[in-house]
Amino acid sequence: MKALVLERNLPRFAAARVASFLGSGRGAGIGPLQLLDAHAPERPGEDWFPLRPLLSGICGSDLATLDGRTSRYFEDLVSFPFVPGHEVVGVLDDGGVDVSGHELAPGTRAVIEPVLGCRPRHIEPVCVQCGSGHTGLCGNLAFGALEPGLQTGYCADTGGGWSTAPLMAHSSQLHAVPEALSDQDAVMIEPTACAVHAALSAGIAAGDLIAVVGAGTLGLTTVAALHHLVRPTTGCTVVVGAKHGRQRELAASLGADHVVPPDQLARAVRRRAGSLVVAGRLTEGADVVFDCVGSAASITEALSMVRPRGRVVLVGMPAKVSVDLAPLWHRELTLVGAYAYGSEASPEPGAADRRSFELAIDLVADAELGRLVSALYPLERYEEALAHAGSAGRRGAVKVAFDLRNPKGRSR
Repeated sequence: MKALVLERNLPRFAAARVASFLGSGRGAGIGPLQLLDAHAPERPGEDWFPLRPLLSGICGSDLATLDGRTSRYFEDLVSFPFVPGHEVVGVLDDGGVDVSGHELAPGTRAVIEPVLGCRPRHIEPVCVQCGSGHTGLCGNLAFGALEPGLQTGYCADTGGGWSTAPLMAHSSQLHAVPEALSDQDAVMIEPTACAVHAALSAGIAAGDLIAVVGAGTLGLTTVAALHHLVRPTTGCTVVVGAKHGRQRELAASLGADHVVPPDQLARAVRRRAGSLVVAGRLTEGADVVFDCVGSAASITEALSMVRPRGRVVLVGMPAKVSVDLAPLWHRELTLVGAYAYGSEASPEPGAADRRSFELAIDLVADAELGRLVSALYPLERYEEALAHAGSAGRRGAVKVAFDLRNPKGRSR
């Protein structure tokens, strides 16, 4: 069995960062990621179960880590060496128990909710956030029975999805995959859960004008979440800035009302809001802007096109950025993060709260989000896979994933 392993090696991180200026993911061959012989990690307890990966996605946060561009904020929330990969669909060869306490038969396909909060760490009593279902906000990510790690795929003790060896999944992380979903559908559940959480926590009101900056995986799944989960109760209008032709096609098919190139997004918002332009910003603008990129340029753009007292939601993971926050102060804006997933208030009045992952499983099926998986690679071709993921939009792709189902692998 093989796994891609990331070790703490500062010179290699520095080399990868330099190489990333040629394109994200380009530094894989000289960075700290290595393809090594592997075996399953030890079980941290009886409530942990080996999950053999089938497909594992390459996320923007993975690329940022490999490129040496993540914020130092995360340094104490990872442990080395670790196997990356948190967007995982796999098989419970020996069975297991899911998040609701239901027994899962041997051979069940499952996805993991990768946050390593109090329950996986065997911390009792659980913190206030975990107790209220908001596991993504757990403050105990460096304590308890595991090495530090904010998620599976960043923790030395759990393994990760970029491996043909099983990873270890806690019962509180496991969700069975419906038989009707393909493996490509299932590997989209985790990023879709992030989009569900962002869309449902944004406080969108009836008739709101929504702008989405970026149309990669997070942008497109956010459009789908807005269309299926928010629009039925609010009638909101969604305008999307998408750089590449394939992205524009997908955004329209997933429910966007208006899709334009990024340099035309502010103009499209201005027309729909009936706004003027002063000093490069809109006098009115969108009620809510979702930044699905996370760069200094995208945050600045989002702040320039939201109305006074509007809201900007950071969905894409920001690295260390420098942003002029004068508009935030002067226009009394709200800038909020949307990290991971948890328990969501139902958009339907009177309905019970549901896990982001449960809603995401339904959304993946309803919107056929497996079609966003554009290319599959074996581990042995990881340099090519990471370069493809780093230039996905330009190459007409969205989600690139590792295929662990066949030792020789395949790509498409």
